[in-house]
Amino acid sequence: MNAMTTLELTPGQLTLDQLRQIRHGGVRIALHASARETIRRSAAIVQAHAAGDAAVYGVNTGFGKLASTRISKDDLATLQFNLIRSHCVGVGAPLAPGVVRLMLATKAASLARGFSGVREEVVQSLLDVFNAGLVPYVPSQGSVGASGDLAPLSHMTLALLGEGEMLVDGQRRPAREVLAAAGLQPLVLQAKEGLALINGTQTSTALALEGLLRFETVYAAAIVSGALSLDAARGSDGPFDPRIHEVRGQPGQIESAKAYRQLLAGSAIRASHKEGDERVQDPYCLRCQPQVMGACLDQSRYVRDVLLREANAVTDNPLVFAQEDGSSYMVSGGNFHAEPVALAADALACAIAEVGAIAERRIAMLIDAGVSRLPPFLTANAGLNSGFMIAHVTAAALASENKSLAHPASVDSLPTSANQEDHVSMATFGARRLGQMLDNTAHIIGIELLAAAQGIEFLRPLKSSDALEKAHALIRRDCRAMPTDHYLAPDIERAFALVEGGELSALTGEVGQLSVLP
Repeated sequence: MNAMTTLELTPGQLTLDQLRQIRHGGVRIALHASARETIRRSAAIVQAHAAGDAAVYGVNTGFGKLASTRISKDDLATLQFNLIRSHCVGVGAPLAPGVVRLMLATKAASLARGFSGVREEVVQSLLDVFNAGLVPYVPSQGSVGASGDLAPLSHMTLALLGEGEMLVDGQRRPAREVLAAAGLQPLVLQAKEGLALINGTQTSTALALEGLLRFETVYAAAIVSGALSLDAARGSDGPFDPRIHEVRGQPGQIESAKAYRQLLAGSAIRASHKEGDERVQDPYCLRCQPQVMGACLDQSRYVRDVLLREANAVTDNPLVFAQEDGSSYMVSGGNFHAEPVALAADALACAIAEVGAIAERRIAMLIDAGVSRLPPFLTANAGLNSGFMIAHVTAAALASENKSLAHPASVDSLPTSANQEDHVSMATFGARRLGQMLDNTAHIIGIELLAAAQGIEFLRPLKSSDALEKAHALIRRDCRAMPTDHYLAPDIERAFALVEGGELSALTGEVGQLSVLP
């Protein structure tokens, strides 16, 4: 059995590739040795304040609207435990294991930057739970994305304390039992540590990263399905001429146009229709693919940059600053406000919706004999057979759902904590809804793959390009052709799995890979 790979994390320098591996699992994480002294120095400052008489928010005061309430020194540890217990108020389905893994890792890396005042034991507890493969039970609803992701991070923390729950094979189990089985002791909190663990944007950031990394795969599949639809409809490759895109200068557009050219290169279908084609220009859903998909790629790379900064950020409150002369101070601020994540999630939502919207239009084009020049509804005996008529209706329904889901979450705000926290980001919902939108778009792309594959088969014996014939073979490996009507829903689910599985991504090379700078 091969030893598990260990990722050495340097706080403040996590990479997208590391986050991708953390989300996937099957790795261990460790801190760079340089972080240890920084953590110890920061913790000593908080401990000194806890021993003093001055009021310091989160150390010897209540929280939120109760910040003016002083807490006695004898009760400082109880204050932190009560904070976690009282804030575990989440509802809804549990967060996916990959999201929770990102929460554990990014919270550890954030605390390890040495501005939060926690002891090494706190950071090590997060690392130990991650490395043991444990997944705290974290309900997905209950955060407004300001004052941090309080409820979800509290559920994560309560599991570390042995009072919450863990997910084991999809079932909720008492955390204390699961920790003991893994040989781990429950964490015991000291001054400020509970607040540091639950103040922060790690849940909304993890959810947004989950959406971003999934979009990477769905986007690449959509490039392939769009190219396959273009060939099935005998569209022109003129709109992908590099000169068109260079004079506009949009990097994503230039890159995606190149991907389409590579996918279509050598197609016998293309060659057979270059002469004598009566259609002067193709519909926008074919002709403008580089413009639409390129803009979505640029948008996703903006989101990547925001989320990568946030994954490396210190977002709790108050923060601890040590001076070179040996002095120190603690200052309250608002880094827990997740507005950057909220706006980035909204931007990604629009990109996800647009990828699905233009794919739905291509399906509609393929089943319309007057536009595609293929048999009506992609069936040879239309009337007796309905073909892809209602599969398109499903795609239209999903595209329409995405329009509603793409409404910006960041423009909403409800005051909380008796109006002390009077403007919130709604980043957690904004990021969480990306998962449903990606499910919708991946299903639309799956339906397009089925329709385009059927369209290609009407053009036989002509062959498409090598790359698109590989795509066609992958579709037919999992989903049978439909010369006459059959039970299509299972094929749609298998096509969805093909989109999500990433096999089509290899056909596009580096296009859509978010870790590759444009």
